[in-house]
This record gives sequence, structure tokens and C-alpha cells, in this order.
Amino acid sequence: MQPQQRSDGDVAVIIPAKDESERITATVKAVWELPGVDLVVVVDDGSVDDTGRLAAQAGARVVRHGRNRGKGAAMETGAEAVRLLEEEEDRQAPRHLLFLDADLGETASAAAPLIEPVRRGEADMTIAVFTTTVKLGGHGFVVRLSRDGIRRATGWEATQPLNGQRCLTRAAFEAGLPLAPGFGVETGLTIDLIRGGFRVKEVEVPLAHRATGTDWRSQLHRARQFRDVARALAVREPAIAARLPRTRR
Repeated sequence: MQPQQRSDGDVAVIIPAKDESERITATVKAVWELPGVDLVVVVDDGSVDDTGRLAAQAGARVVRHGRNRGKGAAMETGAEAVRLLEEEEDRQAPRHLLFLDADLGETASAAAPLIEPVRRGEADMTIAVFTTTVKLGGHGFVVRLSRDGIRRATGWEATQPLNGQRCLTRAAFEAGLPLAPGFGVETGLTIDLIRGGFRVKEVEVPLAHRATGTDWRSQLHRARQFRDVARALAVREPAIAARLPRTRR
């Protein structure tokens, strides 16, 4: 049974998803418990399982990519779907955009602290810092690459720079377009918004991903992460270098 649609909320949840049929139902049902959420959009990014059908049954609006286009493209598609729905509603003020991963399951109901600083006007983007420890399977080298790149670009030290659980104002999201492709999206978005003068705040939340494995598929996933983060940083290196001439003397 789908949850009753609300008409007075100020938050749209966008969930990029690929082959997440095991967890998408629990994740969508959980986000409907978040205060102020009146729209949930799942972007089925080329799944070959029942992700899209199950998401719709749980009450989400589903947009499908015919082929896998990557996380950055899925986020852009989801935000555009929200904008088009708001035009149909003749909505005066755009919703805040809360991006959550599809594998959060029931823990997604604990994402409310990400919304509050944005709603109160204290931050333009919040980034989750998970308080629940999960075995990561050795992708610390990708985290270090992203963290060091963000620090070089902005001077800001991110705790969990690859965390995709983020709440943004519509203005902040649009300022970050076009998003970096694939898994470089979080690194690129953080750099672009901080350098653009937007306020970024980390928020501790008791969310949890599915544990990352160490098999060859997991290793391939981390290799793709590394590639995409490196590309996002490389695109921004000319601007980074321009800010550092005095530090090289």
C-alpha cells in the first residue's frame, strides 16, 4: 500500500538506484517517515531487476534510465523530475533536495538531521557523517584522494567526502551543475559549492549502508570510484593551481 501523498511539505527525496531490489522498498518506506517530505523520486539507473517496480509500489515516483548512466546523471535526472512536477503544481517555492542512497534500508528514517540546517537557513548543503561503523572493505585510498583534493581546492577538511547523503537548497544544487560524472559527483559538488561561496556543513546521522565486500566486484567498484574522483579533481586542477602560487615559494 502506498503512503498518503502530503501536500504541505518542503523536501523532495531523490534516490539514485541500480539493482537495489533487496533494499529499495525498505528505503522508500523509511524516507516517507521524514518530516516535511512530500515527494520521493527514485531514479532507476538501468536496473535489470525489479528496483523500479518495487519503488513505485512503495510510493515513489520512478524515472528510469534505459541504460546505466552513473550517479551524477541520476541525480540530475531526479532533480529535473522534481522541478517539472513543481511546475505542474504551480509551486511558488522550490523544495529542498535530499539525496539518499538506495541501500540505506530502514535507517533512512534517521536522515532528518540533514534537513534541519538547510530548512533553518544555516547551511546551503549538508553532508552526512555516519555514526554507525560499517566495514568498508578497503576503499580508504579513494576517501583519501577525495579528501586531499577537496582540501587543496578549498582549504576545508571533509570527514566523509564521498558520502552521498546530502540535503541542498535548489539554488545550491543548480549552482553545482553540471555535476561531475559517476562517483566523482560528491567530490566535485563539494569543491564547486565551497568555492562558489555556499555554506557546507557536516552532520552526524545514524545511517548505515550495506557492508562493502572484498570480492572482485567490490574491487572493481572501488576502481571506478577512484577513476571518477580523479577525473573530477583533474577538471578542477587549473583553478586549484591558480590559487596556490604563493605557497610554492
